Amino acid sequence: MATKCSIPAIDLQDFPNQLSKLISACEEWGCFRLFNHHEVLPLTLMSEMKAVVRSLFDLPAEIKRQNTDVITGSGYMGPKVNNPVYEALGFHDMSSLHDVDSFCSQLDASPDQRMNKYHFTPETVGSPGVRTHTDSGFLTIIQDDDVVGGLEVMNNSGEFIAVDPSPGTLFVNLGDMATVWSNGRFCNVKHRVQCKEAKIRFSIASFLSGPREVVEPPPELVDDEHPRVYVATTYEEYRKLRFSMKLQAGETLALLCPSSSDK
Repeated sequence: MATKCSIPAIDLQDFPNQLSKLISACEEWGCFRLFNHHEVLPLTLMSEMKAVVRSLFDLPAEIKRQNTDVITGSGYMGPKVNNPVYEALGFHDMSSLHDVDSFCSQLDASPDQRMNKYHFTPETVGSPGVRTHTDSGFLTIIQDDDVVGGLEVMNNSGEFIAVDPSPGTLFVNLGDMATVWSNGRFCNVKHRVQCKEAKIRFSIASFLSGPREVVEPPPELVDDEHPRVYVATTYEEYRKLRFSMKLQAGETLALLCPSSSDK
């Protein structure tokens, strides 16, 4: 059972006054709710994105399967025996015109990055839609379902906190690369999706994986009192390591500790 608690909320129109609050949210929670972003992402566009996503998932299965991987996990994922409620479409790099054009040609659609659909039914209430995990990249921006809840994040006490729907806002969570870059200062929040009610649930996630070059903390985050926590790595190297170990909840980071790499 998830605990009720307020997730930190960041007002995009109140910068730089919100900076200390943002840093605190990254350190203590690894996630935050973002609001007053409508000059950058209008409500009308958010609504149109949701409508497009719904129409994409209504496509025949043989068309959705044309959404192939660029890297592991970037293409179509259909319901499976071990997770019959989850379905996803997506592509790798939303800044790449090639990736955008490829996605659009596959499905004759407008791009959004990764789109998730949860087929929650009375029989699945209480079961996981997505099991506990951390994201492997730097951060994820989520346009969550405006009505159907289910997203939960783990606080620093190990309790799951319900992230209730908040229409017109974005939810941002940090991943493993943010922890590496910040020298362990920022939290790679563990999260999951639980089936709370028998309704279809949609979300749109945009992943910022990290730079193509080596990821390591800036000099100002490393000193005698704060020695380097992780060895330098690239996102691709880390992603391959994580997939090879089949560890999805941030445990792979322990393999980047200098003591582990020296063995």
